[in-house]
Amino acid sequence: MTAHIPARAANTLPKHSGGEGSDVVLELGDLGPWRPQLVATDLDGTLLTSQGTVSDRTRAAMDASWAAGVPVVGVTGRGPRLLDSVRTTLGGRGVAVLAQGGFVVDLDADEVLRAVGLPRDEAHAVVAAIEAVTGPLIIAVEDAATQSEALTPLRVQHGFDWPYPEPADLLPREQVLPDGPVLKVFLRSETLGQDELLALALSVTDSSAAEVTHAGLGFIEVLPPGITKATGLAVALERFGVPMSEVLVFGDMPNDLPMIHAVNAAGGRSVAVANAHPAVLAAATGRTGGHDADGVARYLEALQK
Repeated sequence: MTAHIPARAANTLPKHSGGEGSDVVLELGDLGPWRPQLVATDLDGTLLTSQGTVSDRTRAAMDASWAAGVPVVGVTGRGPRLLDSVRTTLGGRGVAVLAQGGFVVDLDADEVLRAVGLPRDEAHAVVAAIEAVTGPLIIAVEDAATQSEALTPLRVQHGFDWPYPEPADLLPREQVLPDGPVLKVFLRSETLGQDELLALALSVTDSSAAEVTHAGLGFIEVLPPGITKATGLAVALERFGVPMSEVLVFGDMPNDLPMIHAVNAAGGRSVAVANAHPAVLAAATGRTGGHDADGVARYLEALQK
């Protein structure tokens, strides 16, 4: 039997609970002479407050960056069903990288630059391999055939406990995977934490079969092979004609690590917000205040001085 959870407002991003360090203010000091040609930032837990909003200070810092000729690209795990809310967050301009890099849109031209799905049989095989080492998991799915439509329901297994008041169809396990490809599969364990679950999933998932990550929401995500925030960001950079070496990137969770590593390797600059996951704090070359303390805005302001 299918149950339907109705939609929330189209331009409302779900709340992201503030974690440890979310309200920390850091003194940034002299950031040196380097300046970026493009800013790439995660949204939830990084750019946005724990209420899922853009503060006035952050909006002003983003506008000042654009005015200085430095585009701001949003790089998020949110699926294309939430494109309207992401568009609002970014002021309706530039490029938005969604679905952990699997769906990229030029907002100015209203043009989809990338849309990648994982075939059903391949998704099923990856999930089966993960469950072989984790035990039974509860799943949810973003259907690639429908998720480009705003607020299209997710396909969610009974018992998944989806954290957001988004439209969702609650389904028996055998009906959750659609016939066609998926943008993402979400996997939740009733006994394992997200870090432990991710480590086990990575131990049995070859990158040629799928990418696996988590965004700090209590579950892991299975994505098509080659789909990461780094490869999605690369699509945006090609649009702007900016090399990875000239990028300033902000993040907070393991799903941000691929773009942080890519920017670091190219010689750009990566910054973790104070509330970031330990792995992100360790990987980033710089640090700023928490997402509830306008950490991204404060860093951009320091660069604009």
